[in-house]
Amino acid sequence: MAARSAPSCHLRLEWVYGYRGHQCRNNLYYTAAKEIVYFVAGVGVVYSPREHRQKFYRGHSDDIISLALHPERVLVATGQVGKEPYICVWDSYSVQTISVLKDVHTHGIACLAFDLDGQRLVSVGLDSKNAVCIWDWKRGKMLSMAPGHTDRIFDISWDLYQPNKLVSCGVKHIKFWSLCGNALTPKRGVFGKTGDLQTILCLACARDELTYSGALNGDIYVWKGINLIRTIQGAHTAGIFSMNACEEGFATGGRDGCIRLWDLTFKPITVIDLRETDQGYKGLSVRSVCWRGDHILVGTQDSEIFEIVVHERNKPFLIMQGHCEGELWALAIHPTKPLAVTGSDDRSVRIWSLVDHALIARCNMEEPIRCAAVNVDGIHLALGMKDGSFTVLRVRDMTEVVHIKDRKEAIHELKYSPDGTYLAVGCNDSSVDIYGVAQRYKKIGECMGSLSFITHLDWSSDSRYLQTNDGNGRRLFYRMPGGKEVTNKEEIKGVHWASWTCVSGLEVNGIWPKYSDVNDINSVDGNYIGQVLVTADDYGIVKLFRYPCLRKGAKFKKYIGHSAHVTNVRWSHDYQWVISIGGADHSVFQWKFIPERKLKDALHIAPQESLADSNSDESDSDLSDVPELDSEIEQETQLTYRRQVYKEDLPQLKEQYKEKQKSGTSKRRERAPGNSIRLHFVHGYRGYDCRSNLFYTQIGEIVYHVAAVGVIYNRQQNTQRFYLGHDDDILCLAIHPLKDYVATGQVGRDPSIHIWDTETIKPLSILKGYHQYGVCAVDFSADGKRLASVGIDDSHTIVLWDWKKGEKLSIARGSKDKIFVVKMNPYMPDKLITAGIKHMKFWRRAGDVCIWRDIFLVKTVKAHDGPVFSMHALEKGFVTGGKDGVVALWDDSFERCLKTYAIKRAALAPGSKGLLLEDNPSIRAISLGHGHILVGTKNGEILEVDKSGPVTLLVQGHMEGEVWGLATHPYLPICATVSDDKTLRIWDLSPSHCMLAVRKLKKGGRCCCFSPDGKALAVGLSDGSFLMANADTLEDLVSFHHRKDIISDIRFSPGSGKYLAVASHDSFIDIYNVMSSKRVGTCKGATSYITHIDWDSRGKLLQVNTGAKEQLFFEAPRGKRQTIPSVEVEKIGWASWTSVLGLCCEGIWPVIGEVTDVTASCLTNDKMVLATGDDLGFVKLFRYPAKGKFGKFKRYVAHSTHVTNVRWTYDDSMLVTLGGADMSLMVWTNEVEGYREKRPCDSEESDTGSEEDGGYDSDVTRENEISYTIRALSTNIRPMFGIKPHLQQKEPSVDERPPVSRAPPQPEKLQTNNVGKKKRPIEDLVLELVFGYRGRDCRNNVHYLNDGDDIIYHTASIGILHNVATGTQSFYQEHNDDILCLTVNQHPKFINIVATGQVGDSADMSATAPSVHIWDAMNKQTLSILRCYHSKGVCSVSFSATGKLLLSVGLDPEHTITIWRWQEGAKIASKAGHNQRIFVAEFRPDSDSQFVSVGVKHVKFWTLAGRALLSKKGLLSTLEDARMQTMLAVAFGANNLTFTGTVSGDVCVWKDHILCRIVARAHNGPVFAMYTTLRDGLIVTGGKERPSKEGGAVKLWDQELRRCRAFRLETGQVTDCVRSVCRGKGKILVGTRNAEIIEVGEKNAACNILVNGHVDGPIWGLATHPSRDFFLSAAEDGTVRLWDIADKKMLNKVNLGHAARTVCYSPEGDMVAIGMKNGEFIILLVSSLKIWGKKRDRRCAIHDIRFSPDSRFLAVGSSENSVDFYDLSLGPTLHRISYCKDIPSFVIQMDFSADSRCLQVSTGCYKRHVYEVPSGRHLTDQAAIDRITWATWTSILGSEVTGIWSRHAEKADVTCACVSHSGISLVTGDDFGMVKLFDFPCPEKFAKHKRFLGHSPHVTNIRFTSGDRHVISAGGDDCSLFVWKCVHMPH
Repeated sequence: MAARSAPSCHLRLEWVYGYRGHQCRNNLYYTAAKEIVYFVAGVGVVYSPREHRQKFYRGHSDDIISLALHPERVLVATGQVGKEPYICVWDSYSVQTISVLKDVHTHGIACLAFDLDGQRLVSVGLDSKNAVCIWDWKRGKMLSMAPGHTDRIFDISWDLYQPNKLVSCGVKHIKFWSLCGNALTPKRGVFGKTGDLQTILCLACARDELTYSGALNGDIYVWKGINLIRTIQGAHTAGIFSMNACEEGFATGGRDGCIRLWDLTFKPITVIDLRETDQGYKGLSVRSVCWRGDHILVGTQDSEIFEIVVHERNKPFLIMQGHCEGELWALAIHPTKPLAVTGSDDRSVRIWSLVDHALIARCNMEEPIRCAAVNVDGIHLALGMKDGSFTVLRVRDMTEVVHIKDRKEAIHELKYSPDGTYLAVGCNDSSVDIYGVAQRYKKIGECMGSLSFITHLDWSSDSRYLQTNDGNGRRLFYRMPGGKEVTNKEEIKGVHWASWTCVSGLEVNGIWPKYSDVNDINSVDGNYIGQVLVTADDYGIVKLFRYPCLRKGAKFKKYIGHSAHVTNVRWSHDYQWVISIGGADHSVFQWKFIPERKLKDALHIAPQESLADSNSDESDSDLSDVPELDSEIEQETQLTYRRQVYKEDLPQLKEQYKEKQKSGTSKRRERAPGNSIRLHFVHGYRGYDCRSNLFYTQIGEIVYHVAAVGVIYNRQQNTQRFYLGHDDDILCLAIHPLKDYVATGQVGRDPSIHIWDTETIKPLSILKGYHQYGVCAVDFSADGKRLASVGIDDSHTIVLWDWKKGEKLSIARGSKDKIFVVKMNPYMPDKLITAGIKHMKFWRRAGDVCIWRDIFLVKTVKAHDGPVFSMHALEKGFVTGGKDGVVALWDDSFERCLKTYAIKRAALAPGSKGLLLEDNPSIRAISLGHGHILVGTKNGEILEVDKSGPVTLLVQGHMEGEVWGLATHPYLPICATVSDDKTLRIWDLSPSHCMLAVRKLKKGGRCCCFSPDGKALAVGLSDGSFLMANADTLEDLVSFHHRKDIISDIRFSPGSGKYLAVASHDSFIDIYNVMSSKRVGTCKGATSYITHIDWDSRGKLLQVNTGAKEQLFFEAPRGKRQTIPSVEVEKIGWASWTSVLGLCCEGIWPVIGEVTDVTASCLTNDKMVLATGDDLGFVKLFRYPAKGKFGKFKRYVAHSTHVTNVRWTYDDSMLVTLGGADMSLMVWTNEVEGYREKRPCDSEESDTGSEEDGGYDSDVTRENEISYTIRALSTNIRPMFGIKPHLQQKEPSVDERPPVSRAPPQPEKLQTNNVGKKKRPIEDLVLELVFGYRGRDCRNNVHYLNDGDDIIYHTASIGILHNVATGTQSFYQEHNDDILCLTVNQHPKFINIVATGQVGDSADMSATAPSVHIWDAMNKQTLSILRCYHSKGVCSVSFSATGKLLLSVGLDPEHTITIWRWQEGAKIASKAGHNQRIFVAEFRPDSDSQFVSVGVKHVKFWTLAGRALLSKKGLLSTLEDARMQTMLAVAFGANNLTFTGTVSGDVCVWKDHILCRIVARAHNGPVFAMYTTLRDGLIVTGGKERPSKEGGAVKLWDQELRRCRAFRLETGQVTDCVRSVCRGKGKILVGTRNAEIIEVGEKNAACNILVNGHVDGPIWGLATHPSRDFFLSAAEDGTVRLWDIADKKMLNKVNLGHAARTVCYSPEGDMVAIGMKNGEFIILLVSSLKIWGKKRDRRCAIHDIRFSPDSRFLAVGSSENSVDFYDLSLGPTLHRISYCKDIPSFVIQMDFSADSRCLQVSTGCYKRHVYEVPSGRHLTDQAAIDRITWATWTSILGSEVTGIWSRHAEKADVTCACVSHSGISLVTGDDFGMVKLFDFPCPEKFAKHKRFLGHSPHVTNIRFTSGDRHVISAGGDDCSLFVWKCVHMPH
């Protein structure tokens, strides 16, 4: 008998011997019930020592390697290895899954830990970045993720005493993490001098920020904060693998086999050395320890678990043992006792008692053991070894009988003969040796037939034959004992085999899958009595088959638990148990065998079994014992919903094609037509392959679907409304139980489910991301909060959603076969049922996973003849409908049928909107309500059955089959259609919307046409015949059959209709004379089938299209072919135009014409508008003629796939379209241009965007093309070359004198001016002031706070809160890179909450990823950090109306838009924004779901629906000559008005998403900023303008932007360019491109400049006043500015007209020297700002300029490798007196010596030279140089400052330095934007320092002010000046 069904018996896992100690740690704990939880292989084990019982958790699919215990000690989390590993959280009591966390990690999950209250779980992956991930495990949601470390992480723990802090450790590192928002930020532990940097293996957190960690060398490292404070040396003598914290203290376990207990302050309590105890042995290594009360659990490397009671510590109790290292292959069963013997590569042989579940004997051998066998009498045990020897032991005392080595390769199989006389030994060198047992194992035969290693042996029952299997899969037979091969098959036929363990052979054919030739089944054992066979394979699966099983691909039951390969499996001697052993997992599994008779009793006992028995889903042969499939169901399972082209792919395809065709489209294209159409009525209902998709709403409307349209039908008014949000076929529909919400699921690559409101027809939520190809069933839960959906991917995935939030709650694989229905249990919301082909499954939700059980069938009821397709539950019973066309009412237990209704023509009521095609159509949907039963049929009819019997037909469409034929009547509003469903139908298009007549045809039809007088109707059929029928009665007039192929088009000639042209697929057109009914001509010459024909208006000429895209012309009636030049074609008057080819309609072919065809077209009778239908389901309108490629159009989606035909009615009032596959007839009303109501039209604009964008502006271009450098990647700002200082070889200085020398003391390095005072080193710098504002390329980034008392803005990476009255500033400094955008939360609940977005590199969620910080402006507390996937940076942020949502826009190529719930750090939705730069996106001030984005050539109006973002492009079509410009700013008005500012200075006014007005030239230049005042709705705009009398760069407008008042900014600039505006009480705050922030009074228009800054950087020049708190800065913007630190403001500014590079005060502070980029330098008098002298001796930039300390000389260093000296005592003529020779590169910095006689110069090749002044001679005597005392030190070179160069300076350099006036501190600035503080001098490399962040890349200059009170640093990229206050050490 073929094993068609799986065996009905069953295995139950009873015991697992083993514990995973290798490569794992911390995996053994006590649960709350005092049970012990651990894992082995792929099984979680809960062991009760009291009852000596094990429970198993088997939710994993591969090896478990990590485990964490929930703080309440009931729940357990385990993580596994694998390509897509997952984490299970399960209950240790019931061993049921609670939640599954997946789809994040790869490779495996190395560590897990719960936080203090058990709400969150942290996991660490084994991927290359060792990702750290934090989960809200109950909801199955990932909260945060970050790269963990470059090397392995061994342990991670939550700090249980501080919220949101974690610690992780691993190879050579420890990291302290903090979680804020969704950002996990690490700080590396500082080992410092306290301990060696080494690998940390385990850790535990304690109070007061203390962390204890165990290191590889056996020390314990104690951390406070992030610093190592002490080490406890020699805690263990080797690595500490495990550390466990409990109430009493800490327990540690190490590789030295010791357990140590410590108290809470880590003072030692006691040591337990396990090696010294009774059970101990040398080399014992502890991997896991758990201390609870007076019990300690210990897990070892060698798979043992000890339990120690503290007061009897030298008597540990062994509660579990298992094999350890190497593989486990050997398994033998005792022939008479319940014992199993195993032997492994760990060289031990062990005997297990199957009754006591214990190890009873163990013996160690010399060699790894590979196989074992026990003789029949149970006395001898033979073991085969890896080295080719075998040993025989006595079972009773394990003493050796004999040891024989005849072979060199491993012995893989040995067996005693059934009579006990022989032992057969199979070896890997492909031989089998036979030994005589009685002759002391003398070799008496050998079998040499195999060519490959021996894998299995079996003896015959009479011991006369041996069969073998080898590695090639061959099966051979030998005669015994000699070993001669048996070649005659007959001889073997009757042999009975004593055992069956071979994997090949007829009897076990079925264990191999049908189509595979793999060799992955390792072991088999047959149970002859129970007729079952058990197998073990490489995938960790144990399977149960029927025995014998002869046909390949037999059904089976499968059991998982082992992880990798199961190496061996055997039945126990009495067939009570199956024993299986795992190779790599070293474990022995014992399964209880439950024969079928016991199955029934076993059902109630173990709840966990049902999930383990997987009922052989996977088996291949589907010959099941069910009655054969019904034809309709069969048909339905064959349907495929795959598409060649998915609509989601269109944008990409278009882009690809556009690239190819860049050259082609030069011609100016026609505008889209003025007319538009609106869907009016759809004839059709999708019943042929969908079910239960028809419902009543609560107000009695009917909702259903057809094609891509959701239809709401009002049966009183006979009107329809439509939901048009889908873009492809809708496959399922469900209605909300409480509200009129509908869920519909569609076809698509990533198909979406829309939940929409039937009243407003607006989408409430859109769910996507988890299904493929399509969604075939949906259902709401009873409370309406959840939704279940089923996909049509191969495993029919089931997803459970919280639809309002748009979140997936859980996901599971449904079944291989098609699922038809999903239903949620109304009484238990966590349960749902799916039904489909040959299965019904009952699921229950657990966290993230669904689990199903087989529930037994209670009874079956014969309800219908044929399948039951639909059923609906009522309060007191059920109603069902089936293929037999009968509706039946049942009572509530399906006992009796109460009433049946037959759907028959006779029962049709008079008000029906059509005719029933046949009696008893198959019923596909049933719904009850409003006193009626609503019925949907397979034929596409919707009927309403009154409870008393009459039936009303409401809607109908064609039945299954494509619909092609369509004709409109010449003077009535009716049309005819003909379809493959073999019907011809007449439809009324007037308000009655019904089917007037129907006639069945013998064949399907493809085309039809009314005669010009409307009396006759010609129909072409698909068999080559056509007929003419009476248009009223549809009776035949005449028919012809002249062709063999489909008739594709048929046309009466115009006028009297004298001729009829009939086109067919065999490339001919026949012309018939209608009156005489004769064929009068045939048109030949087409090379392919004919697709369309049209007559000219005289009835003399035919235009023909063919499938080969030919356009041909024939003369009627003879059919002679004509050639007509394409220019002439237009001039001919055509009676109709349905052609898709030719010049007149070249524009209708889309950009992606290679993928899709235009199938039909039709021209209005006024010849203005051409309508087309195409293969993608789009209906488009073009202006006629559509010349030039890719014409502009309006397009409409409603049909799903092909639109097969389109026709205008006789008066152009309606357009009728036919869907091929969706069988629907859609009626659209034509809305002419002038008459249009202001209603948002449903069309979308054409494919290719407009070419003009409204002008060019340098500022816009700069902002659009800016490339933001990321700090970490910044490079040299100066073109340096050469070897860096810290890499140069140092020559020893002559002056290295012995310490006790009589020589004079070394002079001071630096002249100090505060002699006498005690020198106090500077210990810290605190940011006090920042002069600068980022206005040049950022916008909308200045805001009022606290009623206008403070303003907030940003520069570099600092957020600045500036007090308007006092000028004091405070700073937010948590950003680690430049801030690009800033916004303030306007909601009163979130007062003073600010969000700032920064640049970053890739979006890998690490610390350098772009992020948004949300912080409190007053106390600078970070509230949340959102790391985003916007690579490059975040360019715009905006809070929603309630303040709870935040929107961010990225600089990535897609300009992604993301919406966050910022308080939780949760991302709600994200979508690509636009392919060009988005400048601003802002929420509407009154909304949490509507926002607008503007940018380069686009404006988009967005809606957040659930977790989906929907966008509409702004529509320009209503205004003449409007064009899409680049939009720069956005503001809002009441009634859904939106205002956008453009690059040309216009402001566009939008109503919804339609342009309704343009405010022309609101500004003369681009409108960069707009602000909506929430309290009064007034709008401020800011633009780029030249100041004029009437105009102004800032304007205040009324709410509608009709009137305005202009304000001039009195800045004295040539043009004012406003970048940011904000309005407070009576004041307007303006930020400009020139880095000014100005406050303008609304009443008096007075301007007050609050903040000044340099406009363009870098700021190269910096000089501090010798005695006062002033300093000067000189920058690229051509200004030198004087700043006052005390008054916190700019005192003066000089415009030089050229970029300035350097500036210097004279020693007295009365003169200033300025060096310019063009080589000129100027000397000014400070008092009058008059020029004292100027000179230009060089042609390129002056880099440094210096007065000598005696004020006599001026040194000028330039990039021409020169320093020039000028003698100032000679007056302002400034003659050069000399210059320095042979400077090797450009000059960077210069310093005079205190005596004005020497000058040190640092140069661009990292060399420092010293020159004599004024001769310019190069000094080379190192000893002399070392004795010089310098007046200042600003050099970055020289041995005194070697220590300032960092290790990481490959790409970037130290750029500037300055030594304090006290001579003991040194500050530097570098290319990374860091300011560092060192001690001076610092000759040792990599000196210790403090770092200060804030600047963007490149700090260009740095100086101490007089008295070392402040440090000033100047920024390169950020054009900002930072003033840091020096904090001196106390005396």
